[in-house]
Order: sequence, then C-alpha cells, then structure tokens
Amino acid sequence: MLRVRLKADGRLVEVLPDGSERAIASDPRAIAGAAHHAARADEARYARDVRGRTGLTQAAFAARIGVPVETVRNWEQGKRSPRGPARSLLKVIEQAPDAAFAVLAKAR
Repeated sequence: MLRVRLKADGRLVEVLPDGSERAIASDPRAIAGAAHHAARADEARYARDVRGRTGLTQAAFAARIGVPVETVRNWEQGKRSPRGPARSLLKVIEQAPDAAFAVLAKAR
C-alpha cells in the first residue's frame, strides 16, 4: 500500500516502510500525465483482452468490426484508445461476441 504525506511546503512525499520519505512528483501536470498513461495502459489491456477472448488475430478482428488493422494495433499498443461507438462495440463483443459478429456480418 502506498503511503503519501503532504508536506507543509506543498510537496508530496512517499512514506517508505522504514519511515523515511521519498519525493514524488508534485507538478500537477506530471501527476495528470501519470494518470493519463495508466488509463491508456488499462484501455490497451482491455482492447487486447476483448480481442484475445475471440481467438482472432488483429487482422481478422479488424476485418470483422470494419476498421483498419492499424486501429486495432494502436488500441492494443496504447497509442490510441477506443472511444464512443468503438468502445461500445468492444463492450458488446465482450458480452456477446457471437451475436455482435452475426449482426456485423449482416450489415455488410
């Protein structure tokens, strides 16, 4: 468990098990950047997991959902995050892949 202490001068420090302290980023932009990076990593893991459960390659998955393979690759590498309709489609595929792919096949 991470223990953090706010110092009187506004700095944030991590309290180590031996009681000593280690400075952590106090720049709000650095903290926001770290949070953004963590969220992007979670999105990449989610996209990878959804596709992985289907047993399809990136190319086959991309073809089934009608996007370029680069899009799927970017999602899974954390370069881009699925947003809006793409995020909703991944949720549907996660819950009911057979139904989702059947509907998508009829749409073509």
